[in-house]
Amino acid sequence: MTRDDFQGKGRQPLLVSACLLGVYCRYDGRMETDGRVADLASRFTLIPVCPEQLGGLPTPRDAVELNGDKALSRSGADVTEAFCRGVEQVLRIASLTGARAAVLQPRSPSCGIGVIYDGTFSGVRIDGHGMLAGRLAEEGFLLCTPDGIDVLA
Repeated sequence: MTRDDFQGKGRQPLLVSACLLGVYCRYDGRMETDGRVADLASRFTLIPVCPEQLGGLPTPRDAVELNGDKALSRSGADVTEAFCRGVEQVLRIASLTGARAAVLQPRSPSCGIGVIYDGTFSGVRIDGHGMLAGRLAEEGFLLCTPDGIDVLA
């Protein structure tokens, strides 16, 4: 989806990483609200989603990074199935609501757009998408991070 496809169609549904809205779902249990994202509620119907929780993972939980096509926790647990289940649930929610765009948490193994951690838990960043972001991109969604929400203007 392009910016032009998204604009000018009235109050659009917008998927948003729930953690950006202060929902208790971050892996580390912290609750933080990104005011820029919360302010989008005046123009869009915000649909908070957390693919990790929707996939069955608890909060708080071990940090996870992608290693190839696997989602592995810091302790070595393979949580790929939960991540995949969460992605499918978000796609279901998008289908039910008509959402075709998303504001996602940067660098997340689920939601990261364009840059994620390299799978070594060393803080090294690499080019790539999180599992949800990659799937949404394949489906033609307009994606951005909080730093890029001007694309929704």
